[in-house]
Amino acid sequence: MECRTEGAPWASRKIPISPQGVYRKISHVSATIPKTMRAVVYRGVNDLRLEEVPVPRIKSSELLVRVGICGVCPTDIKKIHFGTQSPPRIYGHETAGTIVRVGSRVQGWTVGDRVGLHHHVPCLDCHFCRHQTFAQCETYKKTGITAGFEPAGGGYAEYVRVMDFCLPGVVKIPAKNTLEEGAMLEPVNTVLKGIRALSLLKGDTVWVAGAGPIGLLFIGMLSELGMRVVATDLMESRRQLARRWGAWKALDGADPNLVDSLRALTRSRGVDAAVVCVPVDAVVAQAQAALRGGGTTLLFAHTLRGKTAPVDLGTVCVDEKGLMGSYSSDFTLQKEVARWVFSRRLDVRNLITHRFPLAETAAAVALAARPSEDSLKILVEASSTQIAGGTSL
Repeated sequence: MECRTEGAPWASRKIPISPQGVYRKISHVSATIPKTMRAVVYRGVNDLRLEEVPVPRIKSSELLVRVGICGVCPTDIKKIHFGTQSPPRIYGHETAGTIVRVGSRVQGWTVGDRVGLHHHVPCLDCHFCRHQTFAQCETYKKTGITAGFEPAGGGYAEYVRVMDFCLPGVVKIPAKNTLEEGAMLEPVNTVLKGIRALSLLKGDTVWVAGAGPIGLLFIGMLSELGMRVVATDLMESRRQLARRWGAWKALDGADPNLVDSLRALTRSRGVDAAVVCVPVDAVVAQAQAALRGGGTTLLFAHTLRGKTAPVDLGTVCVDEKGLMGSYSSDFTLQKEVARWVFSRRLDVRNLITHRFPLAETAAAVALAARPSEDSLKILVEASSTQIAGGTSL
């Protein structure tokens, strides 16, 4: 029987080709997979409904995963609140679960493996990938994990189908780690990608605007890498958290003299970089003003197209102050991110404050959209409850 490498030339798993139909002969199947499942379906702006839908059927080159945990991401919140995509869809992409069915042409995975999933994987061969701008790759822009309807991640459901081109984005969770940690691989990846884009030197001063879940991940990783991190937030409780996560200073984001305070901390030179983790245009202007010449502002939360804001182009040109964006994850960082998370060098468990059952996904999304003083990372539990060490009850 002929054998080829699935997907692009960089894929490492050999997948045997057989003449059988695409939905025939699934090589490994978990004992009881129902025909239908519960899923939270997006039916329109701010309209999420718990429905019964068919369990996805996989092809012989795909996986079926029983979802355990899915994180609530601001990207999905914006799609739900602003209707940027047509319904119906099943959202949720920070997903971890257990493999329950393995296609006959898939090797390297076994029923029972606990895995974290990445719903976007680049081809690594196109013009964009050769320039390391993976999020612009046409293959990357395709969503390769679905629970039904137009593929949209599917994590707010009990089962998801992992398509063949996303198999390289499946990461096995070690026995000592939890599904929660597996679900955090994708957001941590996006943060490390953003940090790498800044080309920082150890000891540099970095302002992180916004100490929510993503901001705290930036603070934790930057401080661990030897940067002096100045955090700002409107909530005192989050400023305190920023200090616990390694911030050198934590300031009130509402301070009218914030830029002066930031520059004073660097003896008037200005910060080396600013990471804007809030979708507030005024903060971008503050960041540019607080930068030293040759510094860079990284936009991490301005994900709605069509928004414009004034920029002093002279500071960009003459002062060489960079303004750049970073979006989504970087496949080439996958192994490094796994080491950060699974070794607990970055202990993401401390970020999780709320867990909602699948039936209350709408409430989870609402809380993530309007956080309370005590809320940070919010998870949806799609199936069984998990105890420490990764055992499912």
